[in-house]
Amino acid sequence: MKKYTKIAILASFFGLWLDSFLNTNLQILLGFLLIFSFGILHGANDLLLIKKSSAIKYSNSTLKWLGYYLIVLLMGIVLFFILPQIALILFIIVSAYHFGEQQWQNLQNFFPKWLITLFQLSYGLVILLLLFTIHLHEVKEIMFGITNSLVPNHYFYIVFYCFSAVFLSLISYFYWKTNKIRTQIRLELFHLLIFAIIFKSSSLIWGFAIYFIVWHSIPSIIDQISFIEGTFSLKHFTTYCKSAWLYWLISIIGIITLYSVFRETHLFNALFFSFLAAITFPHVIVITRMFYIKKAQKKPSHY
Repeated sequence: MKKYTKIAILASFFGLWLDSFLNTNLQILLGFLLIFSFGILHGANDLLLIKKSSAIKYSNSTLKWLGYYLIVLLMGIVLFFILPQIALILFIIVSAYHFGEQQWQNLQNFFPKWLITLFQLSYGLVILLLLFTIHLHEVKEIMFGITNSLVPNHYFYIVFYCFSAVFLSLISYFYWKTNKIRTQIRLELFHLLIFAIIFKSSSLIWGFAIYFIVWHSIPSIIDQISFIEGTFSLKHFTTYCKSAWLYWLISIIGIITLYSVFRETHLFNALFFSFLAAITFPHVIVITRMFYIKKAQKKPSHY
């Protein structure tokens, strides 16, 4: 993953350079193309991960985990229509934790689980809230379309400052507590600076797409392939895509159908985000389980 980090930094600055040649509409179009390709792909193999996890841990639990997956998926959809405000908050929290867990998965070898969970959540929220506060007007419009409620500006800043304080306090504690992760901490703080520059210089969708694809989706795909196959290679990536293509296609058809039918109505944002939440909620559970099993399979790592 160290080699990929260098590629990610180069890709981020390439995206930033490309930003100067694209108008807002092209940024949105290209951003959605990236999200609908690698972004959807990275969550399209959840059933294979469930099967792999169940085969390792419990020989007869595949159907049980598939049942849990479907229940969480349906609950996510229903919640967005019954309680859209609560559903949106949960969607943001779960997504933030998912981003933090991916980026800081190796911390579980050094600190208590509850502390790591709080840190991973605060890290993800800092990234999302940084994006939100920079593009506050667009974000508020999207949220209003989903919840029919207008959130005051100062709420975003208060939450952002609070979780920034939590994140900085915890990362300072981690830095002081052990020297085994100090290099990673310095590198991740540099990455946050890159994210801030990208978010500030780009449109909402383009900035999010760069982060979501380059820093989350592709690393997640690499981790998933390594978990399934034992190692990552282009051959294994091809196999991964072949396994995921049907679920990926169904997701894309679902999004296109929603857009075609509801694009002119106020329901589209609610339907679109309920669809994303339906994918995200069970996906986060599957990935958390994958990291748990990976931890159980190996001895504590050293940075």
